[in-house]
Amino acid sequence: MRLKPSSLAFAAALALAAGPALAQNVATVNGVAIPKARVDAIVKAQAAQGQPDSEQLRAAVRERLIELEVLAQEANRKGVAKNPDFQQQLELQRQQALANALVQDYIKANPVDDAVAKAEYDKIRAQAGDKEYKARHILVDKEDDAKDIVAKLKAGQKFEDLAKVSKDPGSKDRGGDLDWNSPAAYVKPFSDALVKLQKGQYTMVPVQTQFGWHVILLEDVRPTKFPPFDDVKNELKQRIAQQNVAKYVADLRAKAKVQ
Repeated sequence: MRLKPSSLAFAAALALAAGPALAQNVATVNGVAIPKARVDAIVKAQAAQGQPDSEQLRAAVRERLIELEVLAQEANRKGVAKNPDFQQQLELQRQQALANALVQDYIKANPVDDAVAKAEYDKIRAQAGDKEYKARHILVDKEDDAKDIVAKLKAGQKFEDLAKVSKDPGSKDRGGDLDWNSPAAYVKPFSDALVKLQKGQYTMVPVQTQFGWHVILLEDVRPTKFPPFDDVKNELKQRIAQQNVAKYVADLRAKAKVQ
């Protein structure tokens, strides 16, 4: 059967009109289109996690979307979407997607600039101080036990050996070693006692904190090693953004009427 000239013109026009629309789709499954924008969104999310955009990635995403479409169509055919458990799961996913989108919108609308990050950097540096201390400690429940440890140290017993009775699981097996830290890393009674010691000295009077009684040994002191601002700027921005989001969510929660 031959088409009349007018029919040929109509068919050509239809093909031309369909061309741009087809270009917006990566595939059709049983007549249902899978838009290229969906692939782009997934690739963008993968790129944000460090996976580079590539033809291989796009091909893999396309195949996965085709598979999902096939499964979704079969699920609809069998009426799975009407299952109450599925409806609850779908609603939870919808809420999660909305919440994530809201958070992303908030972050875009409230960017953390360099000045805010620098202020946080300076604050942390000030809190850390200009010195780091390498210390050991032995932690016990009773003051008398701590005094007994001090007496044994005076008698010449090694700090590392006595540390085996410490109730601090993070340091007892390492001779009480707490590694290098700024005084701000410790509770105040501990840090106050630590900074008063000279290298090689231990506390002659046990130090009480909410954790128990400590005998503290100062091994060494050095200037604080602090990374340059540019090296930690992005990390600081992310941390501040997370704090801002947490406050935003808390404020919304506080305004909500919950019964």
